[in-house]
This record gives sequence, structure tokens and C-alpha cells, in this order.
Amino acid sequence: MTFEFIVSQGRIADRTPGAIPGAALTAKALQELTGLVPTFIGTPAFAKEDDWSRSLPEARETLAALQNAAAGTLGRGNRLLMVANTCSASLATLPVVAHVHPNAVVLWIDAHGDFNTPQTTQSGYLGGMVLAAACGLWDSGHGGGLDPAQIVIVGARDIDPAEGEQLQRSGLRILSPAETKPETILSLIGDAPVWIHVDWDVLEPGHVPAAYAIADGLLPETLRAIFEAIPKGRILGIELAEFEASADDLENASSLSFLSDTVSPLFASG
Repeated sequence: MTFEFIVSQGRIADRTPGAIPGAALTAKALQELTGLVPTFIGTPAFAKEDDWSRSLPEARETLAALQNAAAGTLGRGNRLLMVANTCSASLATLPVVAHVHPNAVVLWIDAHGDFNTPQTTQSGYLGGMVLAAACGLWDSGHGGGLDPAQIVIVGARDIDPAEGEQLQRSGLRILSPAETKPETILSLIGDAPVWIHVDWDVLEPGHVPAAYAIADGLLPETLRAIFEAIPKGRILGIELAEFEASADDLENASSLSFLSDTVSPLFASG
């Protein structure tokens, strides 16, 4: 299987100005790393503070295009590499994974649970509701079908109380940063194919900039070791989201070099 590379550039609930340019810069860095040529989807728009009920309809065209691209890639038997401005882009991809590869384990590597619904969300942020939609707890309009028992949230440490109750009822597995080790990840994957999602706020702040950084995160070397340990032939897709670009080109270049080094094991042969 070969990788096909898409990049989300349409606003999908972005509340910060660096997410869309951050995705474009990440795409350029990964093109240099992998030689893959990206396809850009969506038209950039300004960030703003709005509720999911407004941001979701606004993003419908971009999400539909991302979903079509993901379905085409997986339907051809290829792997998907997606760089996204926000985790909300996974509203498009996860239902496709559930349909085409129902036995896949989803590694949701994120500081947050993203398991809120319209009834439980405190912030109204669409990105905090992605996994719940993919599991059918609410209807995003882009499908569901993902089995919570096949999701592992890795590095979570900022979960709302009502969200936590839903997570506990779902049977979904959660690893705190302290519990996150390559051998633990491998034991949870077993022999299944793997879908990998990374929100850069999973890391300890100060390594890769993210809008919603939370202290006490994963160390970069732990994340890289996990990527080294996962059998490359089992990887169905990789999503990288929420790199927050700044106005400082040198700072961005330094962060992207670090980002590329961290994910490089995912593209190794073998």
C-alpha cells in the first residue's frame, strides 16, 4: 500500500489563526520528508469563536471533500496521510475507516477526550466532539459506525466531568501519559490494523506548538518510540492535526524540524 496525501485548508471550527497556515507548513515539511505530493482541500478562512452549531454547517463542504478523498484512498487499497488544521477534520475520515476497515484500532493520541456531545459540551467547540460523533453518540451529518471498544485515547489528561462519564460507559480505553509506553500500545493493538491520529497538544508544552496545550504531556521521545514500535505494514492511515504556526519563521522551522523527526519512523520501510 502506498500513501496518498491530503491537507485540510478550509476552516473546520478553527478558533486560532495559526491552524490553517500550520497545516500548510506541516504539509511542506512532510513533502520534503516523504516525497509525497499533497492535495489541498478547502479554502482558508479567518478563525473565529463560534459554537459547533454554526461551525459545523460552515465546514460541511470541506468535510464532504475530505470524506470523498479518504473514501477514494482507502477504496483503492492505499493508506491515507492527512494533515489537518483541527481535529474536527476527523469527522470526515473516521466513519470511512469504520466502514472500510471495521476491525481497525484507532489510536487517538490527544490530550483531550474529544467525546463530548451537544448535550455535554461546555465550550461548544466542534473539535471536542469528534470521537463521540464517529461512535454515533450524536449526528454530525458525516456518518458514524466506529466501535468505541476499538479506540485507544493516548495521553489524555484534560477531560470534562460529563465527558468522562460518557467515556467510562462506552468501554473506550484511555491511557494517561504515565501509562503510555510502546509495549502497552502494542499489546492493545494486537494483530489489528491501525489508524493513527495525533493532536500535537498531546506533548508536553514547549516542543510542538498547539493551541490547547496542557501540562504534563507525553515526552517527544516516548511518542517517537511508539511510532518506531508499530509494525509499518499495519498502518492504514495517519492524521496530524493542530500545529499552531506563529508569525516567526525561524520558530516555525525549528518546530517543524522537530515534528518531522518525531513522525519519521511512521514512514520507514518495513
